[in-house]
Amino acid sequence: MKTQNHIYLFMLAILASSVAQADATLDKIRSRGVVAAGVIVDSPPFGFIDPKSGQAGGFNIDLARSIAQRLGARLELVTVTPPNRVQFLQQGKVDLLLANMQLNAERSAILGYVPTAYGEAGGGLIARKGSGIKRWEDVKGKVICVSQGSNYAKPLLEQYGANVRGLTGMPESLLALKSGSCAASVHDSAPLHLLVSENPEWKEYEMPVSKDLIPLPSVIWVRKGEHDTEKALDQIAQDWYRSGWLLQETRKFRIPVTPELLKWQARYPVAIH
Repeated sequence: MKTQNHIYLFMLAILASSVAQADATLDKIRSRGVVAAGVIVDSPPFGFIDPKSGQAGGFNIDLARSIAQRLGARLELVTVTPPNRVQFLQQGKVDLLLANMQLNAERSAILGYVPTAYGEAGGGLIARKGSGIKRWEDVKGKVICVSQGSNYAKPLLEQYGANVRGLTGMPESLLALKSGSCAASVHDSAPLHLLVSENPEWKEYEMPVSKDLIPLPSVIWVRKGEHDTEKALDQIAQDWYRSGWLLQETRKFRIPVTPELLKWQARYPVAIH
């Protein structure tokens, strides 16, 4: 009987510990008055450094600022990269991630996330004009560069038979493309569209595949089990839709308004005052 009681008390202690952990981040934000958001700043329009001011800007940066304002906290932007963003969150270096991470089973198994998505992103392919790549099937056997930790690596390898090369981030991947080390680079399509349409340095490159690779919801990531934090951030995300602000921000940064985003917007009609 004593053994059973000990086991019972032990299980209660574990449960109490998990509940305390669930509240830890939100309590920390409120007590210190600061929210630390992990962001990527080399992927415009989602995140970039303004060359004139030296300040971070972009779609994800605006979302982070809105979160801080709604929580009554000061925003601390922490620069992360695809290889280290998950570790930064798990190790408590940031409170949340707005870092170009779409929702998939592998990530949701180790991290928590806000149920209301703030966008949808799929992979776009950039290659030199005349590369011969017209469809995703055409990457078979070719060296395709991606960011380390990219969710595009798996379908490129397993579904299309590409020789996938993971590099630190999008700048390194694009540099490898320019040097001829890879036949194409695959990243979120919105930054690549801006690159080929507006940057004269990329006039010899194109996005020859019209269909995005595995479009998935973009969500805010938190640590596993932090349900109070998820709930608070989910309310903020829903309010972005209800106010119409999220759609305005999407268009402001010339991010494609996908049919899926419009479906999500329809769930939370804009309030008319």
